[in-house]
Amino acid sequence: MQNTPNPDHERGTDVRDRRGGGTGVWFVGAGGSVATTAVVGALGVSHGLVPTTGLVTELPELAPDGLVGIADLFFGGHELGSGSMAKKAEALVSAGVLPAGVLGAVAADLATVDAEVRPGYVVGEEPVAVAVERLAGDITAFAHKHQLDRVVVVDVASTQPPVDDPDAVTAVDDALPVTAVYALAAFRAGAPYVSFTPSPCLRLPVVVDAAARSGLPYAGCDGKTGETLVKSALAPMFATRALALQSWTSVNLLGGGDGATLADPEAARSKTATKRSGLDAIVGHAVPGPMHIDQVEDLGEWKTAWDHVRFDGFLGARMTLQFTWQGCDSALAAPLVLDLVRLVSAAHAAGRSGPLPELAFFFKDPVGASEHRLAEQWHTLVAWRRELAA
Repeated sequence: MQNTPNPDHERGTDVRDRRGGGTGVWFVGAGGSVATTAVVGALGVSHGLVPTTGLVTELPELAPDGLVGIADLFFGGHELGSGSMAKKAEALVSAGVLPAGVLGAVAADLATVDAEVRPGYVVGEEPVAVAVERLAGDITAFAHKHQLDRVVVVDVASTQPPVDDPDAVTAVDDALPVTAVYALAAFRAGAPYVSFTPSPCLRLPVVVDAAARSGLPYAGCDGKTGETLVKSALAPMFATRALALQSWTSVNLLGGGDGATLADPEAARSKTATKRSGLDAIVGHAVPGPMHIDQVEDLGEWKTAWDHVRFDGFLGARMTLQFTWQGCDSALAAPLVLDLVRLVSAAHAAGRSGPLPELAFFFKDPVGASEHRLAEQWHTLVAWRRELAA
C-alpha cells in the first residue's frame, strides 16, 4: 500500500517494496472527508482489516483481477487547509464514519500519505500560468519519486459556483475557475483527470483543448452517491409503466463541510443543476417540483434526503411515492473514487483518450454521455470493461 505497508502490522500482508508499477492517486482537496475516507479505507482493505463493501470494481462483472490492486495505489494531493489527513481521520472517527481500530492500525501509513500533500492554489496569490506549472510539477515529482506507471488526479474539493457561459472560457488567465487550474495542471503533468464535484471545468474549451493535446482520458462530473442514485433507479419505472409523472419534490439536509459550502446559494446552484438534469432526461420532459439543499450543522458528516413524488395512473387516479434516504456522504463517495481511479487507470493503460462516457454510472452529470438510467449505465460500463480486458 502507499507507500510501503507497515511491516509491524499484526496481520501484515506482503510488505515487499512496491515501488514501481503502481498507480498514483492525487487528490485535489486531500485534507477533506472524502479523500481521507478513501485513503483510510484503501489502507484498511490492503491490510485485510475491512471488506470491500461499496467497491464496484470488486464485482466479478468488472474483472477486478485485471485492474490495479488497491494495495498498489499511492496517495498524495493538494490541499489549501493547514490540517492533516490524520486530524481529519480522528474527526471522522468521532463522527462515526471511520472505525477507531482501523485508524489505529493504519496510522503510520496515513502519516506517510500526509507527507505527500502539497499546498494548493489560492486565487490571487500567483498568476494562473505559474500555478499550473507549480501544481503540475508536484504531480510529476510524486510520479517520479515512486516510479509510478501513471497518476490519476481526482477533484474532491468543495463545490464551486457554476460558470454561466462555459464557451467563453478559452484562455489561461486570472478569470479561469479554480477547478480548471487543477485540471490543466493534471494534463500538463500527463495525468488523467476525474471531476467528482459538480465542476464545469471538463466542459470549458480551454480545458477540453488541453486534454485533447495531451491525449489523456478524463471523466466527470459530480459523483452520484445518494438521492440522485435512487432517482436514476426509480425514475425509469414511471416511464416504462406509462405512468404520468407530475412532480418530484426534493429536500436535502446535510452538515459537515459540504453543508457549509452549499449554504452559499451560488455553490448550491451548481449542485441543484446536476441533480435535476438526470431526472428530466430520463422522463423526457421537465418535471416540476422544488429542490432544496439546506445546511443542518447538527447532522455533521451525515445527510438526509426526503422526496415526494406525485404521479397519475389509469383513469387519472392521483398517487404518490415518498422515500427518505439517510447516509454518510464520504462513506458513499470514497469507494466510488477508488473505483474511478482503477477504471481510468485501465483506460489510460489501454491508450484511451478524451471523455469516458462509459463511466456515466458514477456521475450525476456525466461528461460525454446523455444516458442517466442506472441499469442502462451499468450495462454500458460492464460491456466497456469487458472490451478493455479483452
